[in-house]
Amino acid sequence: MEYNLADLFESVVDVVPDREALLYVDHPGTGAERRLTYAQLDAAANRIAHHFVDAGLRPGEHLGLHLYNGIEYLQTVLGALKARLVPVNVNYRYVKEELVYLYRDADLAALVFDGEFDERVAAASAQAPALRHLVRVGPAAVSPGPGPSPSPRPRPPARPCAASHHVPRTTSSSSTPAARPGCRRG
Repeated sequence: MEYNLADLFESVVDVVPDREALLYVDHPGTGAERRLTYAQLDAAANRIAHHFVDAGLRPGEHLGLHLYNGIEYLQTVLGALKARLVPVNVNYRYVKEELVYLYRDADLAALVFDGEFDERVAAASAQAPALRHLVRVGPAAVSPGPGPSPSPRPRPPARPCAASHHVPRTTSSSSTPAARPGCRRG
């Protein structure tokens, strides 16, 4: 059987579900702390994974992460891995032209973005025909509440690691973002 990072994370959850997994001081500098146990982080990632699957995203499709570093980012990465999607980071400083290029070049099927990026995402996503699912998160997003109870962990068929399942992207202030596909096996 092939495993991915979500499987490894779930193994840790099974052993220490009530141990604190994450301590985060909220952005932008409010000083409010948020803490999650491994079980809570796993439950949130499961809800996200089920959302992606219910939205019709298929294993191997690319999911853009236009987020600040925070709890939502980690929950979304874990949810993407559980749904066997390929997470692709999007630099939060990018302007419309860079976003259009990245959305197209990375072949994004979906994008999770912070509500602060509404205008840029709206302008760029209109020019990325393959991008069919948008999820807005963060303080500027409308929250539907705590949501349903977490569903059991999704178990899509495992996929062998292939170059297209890990797409790190290089970025700089002076060049176009470039994909560097690859897969590391231990």
